Amino acid sequence: MRLNSKGQVTIPAPLRQLHGLHEGDELDVVEDEGTLRIVRVEGSQSHGERIVRRMRGRATTTMTTDQLLNLLRAE
Repeated sequence: MRLNSKGQVTIPAPLRQLHGLHEGDELDVVEDEGTLRIVRVEGSQSHGERIVRRMRGRATTTMTTDQLLNLLRAE
């Protein structure tokens, strides 16, 4: 890895996938006896929680949940 001019590093995709890191996740850099560690910020929202928060209240249908489920399940 290389530090860029803005002080940023890129976490390789395989490591992001392995640790379930997604765009927008909050991370912290912690010094531990002369070593830097990247840790997830405790209490920050997960990727799924951020999606749900962004989508909440955006539905534009007048159908009930049961009507929508019946429509989706119909063959």
